[in-house]
Amino acid sequence: MPGIDVSELRKYYGSLKAVDGISFSVRSGEIFSMLGPNGAGKTTTIEILEGLRRQDSGSVAVLDLDPWKQGYELHRKIGVIPQGFSFFDKSTPREAIKYYGDLFDVKIDPDEILREVILEDAANTRFENLSGGQKQKTGLALALVNNPELLFLDEPTTGLDPQARRAVWEVIRNLKKAGRTVLLTTHYLEEAEQLADRVAIMNKGHIIATGSPLEIITTYSPSERLKVTAERALYDYVKQHTDLNAEYDDATKSLVIQLRSKSDAISAFETIAKSNLEWSDLSTERDSLEDIFIKLVGVRLDEGEPVPNEAVQAPAS
Repeated sequence: MPGIDVSELRKYYGSLKAVDGISFSVRSGEIFSMLGPNGAGKTTTIEILEGLRRQDSGSVAVLDLDPWKQGYELHRKIGVIPQGFSFFDKSTPREAIKYYGDLFDVKIDPDEILREVILEDAANTRFENLSGGQKQKTGLALALVNNPELLFLDEPTTGLDPQARRAVWEVIRNLKKAGRTVLLTTHYLEEAEQLADRVAIMNKGHIIATGSPLEIITTYSPSERLKVTAERALYDYVKQHTDLNAEYDDATKSLVIQLRSKSDAISAFETIAKSNLEWSDLSTERDSLEDIFIKLVGVRLDEGEPVPNEAVQAPAS
């Protein structure tokens, strides 16, 4: 049974189609990431899934419950970290966990939860004195108090330094290992690529791509590139002696060859060797999830700034 099942979901605000007929599912035990620029419809979708907002049409089931009609029952089965999580300054993580246990009327072992989020060393430190990563871990700890089957993590690493971000990643990976389902929103494409089993890219109320990060990358960037640092003379030689799809990047002084097949790679290696020209730093590369996101949406997710964009379509199957 899927942890989340959404079909033809719609939510309009007057003439604004915030969510316009999206369908997707989140499998139990997976990390599913929703990506999209500001205004894409992510927040509205998440609020509907959490039972905080009612859809105009379409069906939504979260843990086989209707979030709007069965919200009380659902909220006892889910954990939520809102964007910009904060807590009482003078409270410690241990005290916060005990407080949430009283709210949910559940018996808990604070030490067990602290171990799960790797926060034992700061268990008795006041919230105001915690590092950014420790504060986010405290939020994760509170989301686990009611032993949820499903967690909604809304940008859990925003504003953290790289080391703290990776510490939170470790906790999220451990949640998956423990069999929990995670719906993650993030402004860091690398984070989604590292953590998510599958992602959905939203734009203007629609889901425009879905699948594992690798599936999306290979769909919209099916070929790898061979990159060689060299003078333009090597590019001229390759163009003269092969039919390879080669370009020269003046900015990086690199020969770039699109590899359509393994035979292209062999031909490129042999031609470069025969040229007797100097070269260095030979490597292969493929577009990242961030590269594909920019091609599809036209903005950098972490900056929200428009970038030059041409229409991109998935290759015909």
